[in-house]
Amino acid sequence: MRFFLVVLFVLSCNIGASRAQETVDLDWSNLARVIVERLAMEPGERVLVVAHPDIFHELTHPLRVAVMEGGGVDLGVLHVRNGAGRIGADRGQVSDSAAREVYGNMFRQVDAAVTLPGVNGSHPAYGALQDILRSGHARTVHIHWRQDRSGTHLPGQPLPDPSIIDALYEKAVLETDYESLKGIQLRFEQGMRDGEVRVTSALGTDLHFQIGDRPVNRQDGDVSARRTAEATILIDREIELLAGVVRVAPLEETVSGVIAFPPSQWDGRPVTGLKLMIESGRVTGMTAGSGLEYVRSEMERAGPIALSFREFGLGFNPILVVPERNPWIPYYGYGAGVVRLSLGDNSELGGAAKADQPYVRWNFFVNASVTVNGTEWVRDGRLVVDGP
Repeated sequence: MRFFLVVLFVLSCNIGASRAQETVDLDWSNLARVIVERLAMEPGERVLVVAHPDIFHELTHPLRVAVMEGGGVDLGVLHVRNGAGRIGADRGQVSDSAAREVYGNMFRQVDAAVTLPGVNGSHPAYGALQDILRSGHARTVHIHWRQDRSGTHLPGQPLPDPSIIDALYEKAVLETDYESLKGIQLRFEQGMRDGEVRVTSALGTDLHFQIGDRPVNRQDGDVSARRTAEATILIDREIELLAGVVRVAPLEETVSGVIAFPPSQWDGRPVTGLKLMIESGRVTGMTAGSGLEYVRSEMERAGPIALSFREFGLGFNPILVVPERNPWIPYYGYGAGVVRLSLGDNSELGGAAKADQPYVRWNFFVNASVTVNGTEWVRDGRLVVDGP
């Protein structure tokens, strides 16, 4: 075991010289400090960094230093393959399968890991790490900080300059009040447990559901062993930084109503005035002002799973709120008041909608209202309930 780890970490130092993502001059040392603080390491815990060779390379050394200064055991950096998936299909699949098994054996000694931007499901090391998490061992800080993918533009509004995105995300990591965030998310979960959630909008959304005893994933930035020991689903052990969203797959039989969309894209083409009718967690009808055929073509290509309601999500981080000037949706809708009403496979959330070829479509709504048992939490896209 030890031999394999040493060999891989030495080799990783020589991979990749180009840099795929340019960043502003971020405060790498402070970012590393907060990430390690969120891990809440016990003395002697073994920590691995998994990174893409071309992205956020400036963060790897400060992370290792912070781990050692915090009393952890630094296992070094494992760089995923640059250009994963470019090997011939047959050889690549065999190679990846074998590598995933070897990585899985290596990772049994890992207590915690930090996966940096650019590491994804196409890399066998990431898959092996998820296998370990599914087994009930270890925990990860998962960072999706990608300028080209993590922000969502609104109709008619471009995304801001990458330097603005970087600066906002840095602020969210360094300045989020994690205790307050944790408190309000817990209150929201407790409220949902007691009855019905209703989502409405001026465009015509009117959706209601219950969550029963379904797992609620709170991305509150708590990556401690005590917290993740209570995990019931994979993503409860993959805690994200940036923090902010609450996610749940409602009881399918309780999900009914209408989802009304702003101008959107389906099958890569524009659709206006779309409304989906939902009954018992399934799309039973649809209308649109234009482009309805594009909605149907995307759903037909995805198969029956595209008709399944996947999840409800609500953002709580005030730093990541949709700005009033030059609006856009920061970091996958983790900002306070942003609603996510998704379609597709929800098995990773503990739901019953599952397909052999998973389809997931995230739909963000920035002007919705949310009530829980008649208590208003969000009004027209703005969180109206104060933290603890």
